[in-house]
Amino acid sequence: MTAFNEVPGKVFRVRELHGHLGLPTDEPSINVTRSRLGRLVRQGFLEQSGRGRYQKRINAL
Repeated sequence: MTAFNEVPGKVFRVRELHGHLGLPTDEPSINVTRSRLGRLVRQGFLEQSGRGRYQKRINAL
């Protein structure tokens, strides 16, 4: 959520988010992040604005 708070309104792709956070870009790491982002979408913190594109919900904390 920190990356989304730092750049409000920005739409991130998973690999771009990994680069922004300095995380490894190997496929297992990417899949874990996809899973976590999906959970944040279901909890209402993020919205998925397209396939593989995530952004912070406007009304999220």
